Amino acid sequence: MGSTIRVSDNTKELLNRLKQENETYDELLARLARESDTMNAGVWDDEQAEAAREVLKQSRQSFEQDR
Repeated sequence: MGSTIRVSDNTKELLNRLKQENETYDELLARLARESDTMNAGVWDDEQAEAAREVLKQSRQSFEQDR
């Protein structure tokens, strides 16, 4: 049958943000598990890697400004 998984309120809120409108939590968790299986480190081309670096840089600068 089914299992119960306990999560914090913060984790549930994060899951709610990822959950699609007509998706059950079981379907959400299965989708996330499948997606994580397909992640391959180092598969970005140079343009994608540079875009990611720029977003990270901007995020860090924003964080420093908010302090």
